Amino acid sequence: MKNYLSLMGALFVLIGSTYAQGQSVQSFSLQESINYALQNRASLQVTRNQEKIDKAKVGEIRAMGLPQISGTLDVGDNFIQQQTFLPAEFFNDPNDPESPQPGTFVPVTFTPAYTGNALLNGSQLLFDGTYLIGLKAAKTYTELSKKSTTQSEIEVAEQVSKAYYGVLVNRERIGLLNQNISRLDTVLYQTRIMFENGVAEKLDVDRLRVSLNNLKVEKQKAERLMVLSESLLKFQMGIDHRQAIVLTDKLDEVEVSTAQAAPQSFNYSNRIEYSILETQRDLAELDLRNRRSGYLPKLYLNARYGYNAANNEFREITKTRNWLEYGYVGGQIQLSIFDGLRKHYQIQQAKLTLDNTKYGFETLRQSIDLEIDQSATELTNALDVLESQRENLELAEEIARVSKIKFQEGVGSNLEVVTAETDLRQAQTNYYAAIYDALIAKVNLERATGTLLTK
Repeated sequence: MKNYLSLMGALFVLIGSTYAQGQSVQSFSLQESINYALQNRASLQVTRNQEKIDKAKVGEIRAMGLPQISGTLDVGDNFIQQQTFLPAEFFNDPNDPESPQPGTFVPVTFTPAYTGNALLNGSQLLFDGTYLIGLKAAKTYTELSKKSTTQSEIEVAEQVSKAYYGVLVNRERIGLLNQNISRLDTVLYQTRIMFENGVAEKLDVDRLRVSLNNLKVEKQKAERLMVLSESLLKFQMGIDHRQAIVLTDKLDEVEVSTAQAAPQSFNYSNRIEYSILETQRDLAELDLRNRRSGYLPKLYLNARYGYNAANNEFREITKTRNWLEYGYVGGQIQLSIFDGLRKHYQIQQAKLTLDNTKYGFETLRQSIDLEIDQSATELTNALDVLESQRENLELAEEIARVSKIKFQEGVGSNLEVVTAETDLRQAQTNYYAAIYDALIAKVNLERATGTLLTK
């Protein structure tokens, strides 16, 4: 058995050194893992790009109030000239019998064969109530976009924290399983010697072998779970699953106390959801003001400056002297007189939307209170269970130690040793499950109180 373990250890060292040559190992504390995820998580990159898109939309709205200038150049060939009809009286010559007779119409054209037009057109918005309110809403909309990004960052921090704690717990479990295997392997070796000397029975050896085999299977399961938990952590961090990582935090360094389970005071604005709802309320108020401002007039300043040309010969319109200059500047006012009550119904909708947003505050406050109470209770219960399981583990370790001594001294049975080892293994499983539950409850409470990720 010792030779086998030595061979496997050498193999793992060889594989590890080969892998390390191709790829360096990165070390992460919990905070470093969160920071890495905030910088590299693909979903957050998408959220930040959406924030930039929203910022660009604000710029698009702001551009509507800046001068709008456009230019056109139009040169065309009226290859079929438009004609119109004039009364024959304009062309009637009483002395010419072939001239058009009164009462008829003569087709004529006023359109030259070639025309050209060069125009510079400009306009400036002088007053528009909806635009002015839109500028205020643009700043609020940008704040909402930033808060949405913060909400996504908090969710990532929560996911990374839970995954990180999962790896820490599994790492400790594997370490304890290795100790159990080493201890049980020693007992089996001693029992086999006792059997060969006629002091112990073969049944004693078989029982220990069964227990040792079960322990090895449990270790294999724990190692597979460890690989899976590390893969989950890498996914939550946004790191390549092939990248080797080492966690620098220790499980016994994580502080989980009953003081965290009973927050003395709480500010609802600490929760990003509440802050987002406040911004949504501000947007709803601005939208209502925007709908009402639709009844106000709009005032524009318009200007045009250009040249036009017309001739039946194309080469004539290519000469600058045949282009005639013109210009115009003036104001324009637009006033909605009757729109079929469209704005009236829009205002009604905006009022109801604002009311719903205000009602949402009470619902959200109740939801936050319930979430805090729930997570605080869960943490308190988890700490109580953890304390109980820690005591059970200490008792199970002492029973296993005494059972081994009694068996070695010939005053105890092998069955007691096997039973004690089984109880110890179960106590260890329960203890680490209680640790994990307490850590998850701690993260949930920090999430509920808005202290999980503070900048």
